[in-house]
Order: sequence, then structure tokens, then C-alpha cells
Amino acid sequence: MKSHTFNSIALFLTFWVIIFTPRIYPDDYITQNQKYIDVLHYDINIQLNTKLRTINADVKIKGVIKNKDLKRIDLNFYDNFNISDVYLNGEKTTYENKGTRFSILKPSTLVDTFTIRVVYSGKPVRRGFSSFVFASINGQSVVYSLNEPNYASTWFPCNDIPSDKALLDIKITNDSSQVSVSNGKLIDVKTVNNKRTYHWKTYYPIATYLISLYSSNYKEFDQTYISQNKADTMKIKYYAFPYNYKKAKVDFSINLDMLKFMSKTFGEYPFIKEKYGVAEFLWQLGAIEHQTITGIGSSLVGGDNFFNDVYIHELSHQWWGDAVSIKDWKDIWLNEGFATYNEALYDEYKAGPAALRSTMLSKAQNRFSGKLYNPHNYFSRTVYNKGAWVLHMLRREVGDSTFYSILRKYFEKYKYKNVSTNDFKVLSEKISGKNLTYFFKQWVYEGTGRIEAEYNWDVDEDGDDIYLDFQLEQIQKGYKSYNFPLDIKINYKDSSNEIKTIRINNINVEKRIKLKARPINIELDPNNWLLSVFKNNG
Repeated sequence: MKSHTFNSIALFLTFWVIIFTPRIYPDDYITQNQKYIDVLHYDINIQLNTKLRTINADVKIKGVIKNKDLKRIDLNFYDNFNISDVYLNGEKTTYENKGTRFSILKPSTLVDTFTIRVVYSGKPVRRGFSSFVFASINGQSVVYSLNEPNYASTWFPCNDIPSDKALLDIKITNDSSQVSVSNGKLIDVKTVNNKRTYHWKTYYPIATYLISLYSSNYKEFDQTYISQNKADTMKIKYYAFPYNYKKAKVDFSINLDMLKFMSKTFGEYPFIKEKYGVAEFLWQLGAIEHQTITGIGSSLVGGDNFFNDVYIHELSHQWWGDAVSIKDWKDIWLNEGFATYNEALYDEYKAGPAALRSTMLSKAQNRFSGKLYNPHNYFSRTVYNKGAWVLHMLRREVGDSTFYSILRKYFEKYKYKNVSTNDFKVLSEKISGKNLTYFFKQWVYEGTGRIEAEYNWDVDEDGDDIYLDFQLEQIQKGYKSYNFPLDIKINYKDSSNEIKTIRINNINVEKRIKLKARPINIELDPNNWLLSVFKNNG
């Protein structure tokens, strides 16, 4: 997910969503019982009434019970709908629906599997970033959903935990003039009288917050992507509002190059048997990744490739978030920090190391509030920008080749599965051969800011030998003492230079470094590998 704004003189600024969303789950949103079931498949049949702004739905949920002593099946579902029928394994059953909890008592005859069917109608409530929206533009209807983080239950019953991924069939019925889009592969389109039903299906598991729906009078176009091994071809499908079609053709088409970059760098596009797509919608705060189909706010369709960072960010989520999904929202930086760093990596790919540094510096700021792991605000600059910086510093810590090996193996090992921060730490240690406990402690689990330090330097000559006497003191408040490699660029009178690397592993450090000549000045962290501020007190 990404959000953008502009100032009055049209300078482009990037900022991350820091409004609307408090801590993810109310204390009672997820029950312990929900952790004892495993949903295998959702079958969602939904009819849209755009005039009344209501839905009629028929949803089947298939799953297994992991605890034989479970007395009731708990799901998430808002209680504002008119529920006409509820079935358990083909038979009508009693249920409770209060607040966001939907419960079915488990009969003694139920062993370890269940199929729940819920038939209901009504108007979805608006929550979070919008959840489920009936809207219009230029007199045309626009319907879309935005579930992240825990609002799938505003329009269908589900086990709304990111770790419980399932397969999906979704059939969307709207007026025959409308194109309806969802996750996965389009199976068929059926028109009866003035109604048209689109059937979409996933062959890869999906988290509930990534299940999506877009329906409007879209104008479509596509591109063809060929897999890295040349064995598969896949359509990249685009859905634009008619008035924005020409601009969308310019902006959306960059995805083909980006998809090639991502697949070559981290591993083949994970949903190659389905599609990748972009659909325009009316959420004007930015863009949102949904598995195989990204939503782009219409204000970001300008026809000038001005928002390429948005497109690479959302595409990156197909790897980091959608294929490799978090176990818990406490690990949200594994989604957003990774996707944000991919903006910088793509800039590096297109324009070199200077572009990498420029992009990363644009994501540095005076203060990052709170910790990266289990943050107070799951859509803050800390999660996005500091998360990206952690990966940037990990890259410096372990070296380029090792860093990319970590990400490729991380993707391969956890593809279509769920992952925690500790899983990523353990894998990083295994591949790098380094104990990274201190690194994750200071940057992810405990540290709340950046490195801030004051330093002095002098030159001492001892016979023919010349030495740099260097002193550094850490003065930041967010963490007592960071441990990090520090590059010092030594500039000489003849315009030559060299880089010396030392280890900072204490609050106060003094180092004597042998030089080849007397320097005219020094620069700390010249290539901007550290989230830091250094002040020369000399």
C-alpha cells in the first residue's frame, strides 16, 4: 500500500499512510477458536445493486478443525447484514452474529471438516481505508473493496487472520455494461438478460485481506509477459476508466519492465498461472496491492510516468506480502519495508548507485517514532521507510551477493506460506554465516530512531608514518549503543581518496588508522549506507 500528496508548487513528496488506522485488531476481534481452524476454500457469489448500494451474497467456506475439542466455529463477519440462511455441512444450523463475530455451534457429529454456507444481503459498512465502496465518477458506477488490514469481514464471512490463507472462487454479478475484476484467473463470463457474471479463481492460496473486487465500465488493454525460463506466457491485464484510458496506457505499461526486473532479481513472478493486473479506482490516498490485481487511485494516472515508484512498490508486494505473507500484523514491515526498498532497487537498476543513494536519502527523516516490530501504527513512516533502511543496512552488513542470496532464498522458501521476523532473521544468519542478533535487536525489535553521533579527528606523524586519530561518540536517544560498520572516506591533496572501514561497537570509540599521506578532510558514510547523522566537532 502506498500514498502520495503534492504541495502547492507541485513538488512531489512521498509519505506513508499514517491516518485512519489504529492498532490492527480490537482485543476481541480474533478469538482463540479461530486459531484452531484452517480455511481451505472460499466460494463467494456476490450480486451488486449499484442503485441501492447493497449486495446479495451466497458464501461457502470449507475448512478443517485442528482441535478436536473445539465447541464452536468462530469467524469474522459484521452484524449489519440480513442473514437469510446458514448451513453447516448441508444442514441448517444455529448461529450467533454480534459485532464482528460470527459463530456456529459445533455438533457432536462433526469430526474434522466443515462447509459453512451463509446467504445474506444488505449494505456493507465503511471502515478503515474504505473497506467496501459504492461510488461513481462522470455518471458511471464504481464499486471496489479495500480490506487491509482486517475489513474483509465488512462484506463476507471469513477467518480474517493473515496466516490462514485459502483458495478462492469469486463470482461477481453486475449490470452487463460493467467489467468486474478480482483475484486470480478469469474462468468465464456469463450474461443473462441485463446482468453479467464474472467468475475468477485462484490456484495459489490467498490471505483474506488481499481478496478484492473492482467493478466499473472499464476499458481494457493488456501486455504479454514471458517467464524467465521462456516456458510460460502470462497476460498483464489493465482496467482503466474510459476518460483516463490514454494516460493509463502510458503509466500502466511500465509494469512489464518492472515485472521482468523483479522476476530476474528475486525469482519468477509467483502467480504466473494466473495474471498480474492493475485496476483504476477512486481511493485517492494512493494505491493498494491485492494478489494479482493492484488498485491505483485515479489521481495517480497522469500519463507521464510520474508515479513509477507507486507501480514498483505495489508490484513488489506480489513477492513480499502476497506470495510470502506475514504470520501476524506485528511483522508488517516484512511487507511494506521490503516493497519500499524495491523502489530504491529499481531506481538503482535503471540509473545506477547514485539513484539508489538518492532514493534512500529521500526516505530518511529526522525522526522515526516507535519500534519497527509490532509498531503502534502499522502504516507509518517507520514501517515503510525505516523498514527499507533496515534492508539497506543489512545489505551493507552482509555484502551484496549475500544480501541478494538471502532475498532469493527467503522468497523461495516461504512462497505461498507465512513468515515472521524471526524466520527472516534465522534465514539471514544461516546464509550470511553471521550472528545478526545485535542487528535485529537494534534496528527491528528495540531501537526507535537512528544513529546520531559526534566525531573528531586529527593527524599524527610518527617518523615516516602518518595516522588518522579518530574519535566518535554516540548521542542518540532511541538506542543506547548501535553496532555498525563505518566507512571513512579519506580525501588527499592530490585529489585521490581511499575508504577505510572500522567497526563501531560502543558508545565511545577511538581508532588510529594508518594513512598513505596527510589528508585534507574526511567524510563519514560517503555512500549513505547508514540511517545516521554525524556531526563533526573538530
